[in-house]
Amino acid sequence: MTTAKPDKRTQFSIWYFVAVLLLLFLLPDWLSNQPHTIRYSEFRALVATGELRDVSVAAEEVTASVPRSQLAAYLPSGALDGIPTGNGDLIRVRAVRVEDPGLLPLLEDAGVAYSGISENTWLTSLLSWLLPLGLLILFWSFMLRRMSGGLGGSGSGSMMSIGKSKAKVYMEKDTRVTFEDVAGVDEAKAELQEVVDFLQDPEKYSRLGAHIPKGVLLVGPPGTGKTLMARAVAGQAGVPFLSISGSEFVEMFVGVGAARVRDLFNQARGMAPAIIFIDELDALGRARGANPMMANDEKEQTLNQLLVELDGFDPSSGLILLAATNRPEILDQALLRAGRFDRQVLVDRPDRIGRAQILAVHVRKITLARDVDLDHIAALTPGFTGADLANLVNEAALLATRRNADAVILEDFNAAIERIIAGLEKKNRILSEHERRTVAYHELGHALVAMSLPGVDPVQKVSIIPRGISALGYTLQRPTEDRFLLSEEELRNRMTVLLGGRAAESLIFNMTSTGAADDLQKATAIARDMVTRFGMIPALGQVTYETAPQGLMQQRVFSAERQYSEATAEAIDQSIRQLIDQAFNSATGILTEHRDTLDSGAQRLLEVEVLSGEALQELLRNEARPATLHST
Repeated sequence: MTTAKPDKRTQFSIWYFVAVLLLLFLLPDWLSNQPHTIRYSEFRALVATGELRDVSVAAEEVTASVPRSQLAAYLPSGALDGIPTGNGDLIRVRAVRVEDPGLLPLLEDAGVAYSGISENTWLTSLLSWLLPLGLLILFWSFMLRRMSGGLGGSGSGSMMSIGKSKAKVYMEKDTRVTFEDVAGVDEAKAELQEVVDFLQDPEKYSRLGAHIPKGVLLVGPPGTGKTLMARAVAGQAGVPFLSISGSEFVEMFVGVGAARVRDLFNQARGMAPAIIFIDELDALGRARGANPMMANDEKEQTLNQLLVELDGFDPSSGLILLAATNRPEILDQALLRAGRFDRQVLVDRPDRIGRAQILAVHVRKITLARDVDLDHIAALTPGFTGADLANLVNEAALLATRRNADAVILEDFNAAIERIIAGLEKKNRILSEHERRTVAYHELGHALVAMSLPGVDPVQKVSIIPRGISALGYTLQRPTEDRFLLSEEELRNRMTVLLGGRAAESLIFNMTSTGAADDLQKATAIARDMVTRFGMIPALGQVTYETAPQGLMQQRVFSAERQYSEATAEAIDQSIRQLIDQAFNSATGILTEHRDTLDSGAQRLLEVEVLSGEALQELLRNEARPATLHST
């Protein structure tokens, strides 16, 4: 059994406490032995009495022992209070000498015995040189420690440790994550299971001459569980896990990052079999020469050293390199070639079945009501990542706690979904009556258009309670299934729903407001994609005019130089506007047809502030019923 060593800060505190205690005990005795200082004139008067004892004459001062009663006669009343007395009721006194040649004759005339003191000043001279030098050394030592800490020094904090690896080492029992804690990514788990089998039984693969990939790159959007998956591999295999971020390699001084890469691999070789995990690899492995105007020698040397280390270690030794990134498109191609990162594993957003499995993992930590259907919650959360689902479960548990419930129910999950998607309710935000009516008609316009078109996500709720930063109301639509392909008709219907709010404002108030800014932006993005990427405009042909979103971040990349003529650019602009106008006119026609339902629904929404999808369906059914005449 090993005994943990006390922390250096704890040791320093103990010694500091001991020093203070010694000072408190010794200081009174030291003070008591110090002579009492008197004036030189008083000292000469005491010499004349002949009562002085043990007189010592030095170059700078004279000291003597005087009876307390004799000394009191020459000092003010109460001056000797609190001064301890030595043997024979004597008090030791001192006086600073002045230029007085008659002092020695005066002592001889009074019959007082005296002696001289030979002063040795070598210690004082030595301290006058060593003390400033020592203070200067302490100051520079402190500054170097601060600098080494800011530059990434580890361990002792000295400048010599700046090139040491800053990886966090988790031993077998520290990881505490296995494949049972990872759900919704079955394909990725199957790929990485082979790595686990190799770490547990390397002879199985070397029997036929096969070797495990040197590097495995985990690729996926943020929050999908890439880091969790890497830790699960180490926990499942029961090997040490060295985790470090790509940004921790890059420093201001050239060569520091390369030194840390070497130290990391040397440290891992000493623990083999082990797993090295580099998170956010794009911070370290960005393509070299991508921007010649902003070259960075430190980053390039660090990347070069990583490439050398990948070529230099043998995977049969039990050393596996895992890395994660959400921007694989910017990585250097030398990293991705065979023999380095041989295998790329996609950790994508989970589908409906995967979301249900992830929810099953996270609800273990909370008290869940028996009637909660996780598959139903999974259907309401398309596009959610594993991190989003973990946040959803936590938010639902917090909502249940606020109402002092015994368990988390389905309504808590519904409220948590709305809070994550739309933001926190702002019930204290006061709107004018005109603004409330505008928002009510705007949201009812979205809802009625969505309920009137085929292939559109069903409406679950309409609210005029402000949420988030700028949303004054919202219409909540939830898909019934995951969609991967959309037809031209479905895209047109989505634009029509987005423009339903603007159409309602124009129809009822004969004006437009700023409330449709986000709707217009989304509708324009859909129309632009239909024209420039999907080839859905016959007049422009089956041609792509813009670059598709690059990488997993899904950011549109616009080329600095257009690859088409001015006439084509004008045709693109006209086609986008035509699609938007058609969607707006279609939404206006639908709302004109359901004008009575729009008015009654808006009035009802102003009264209750929230309408469910069932209530809206009931309004449409009442509109469709024929009038009945009752007579007597």
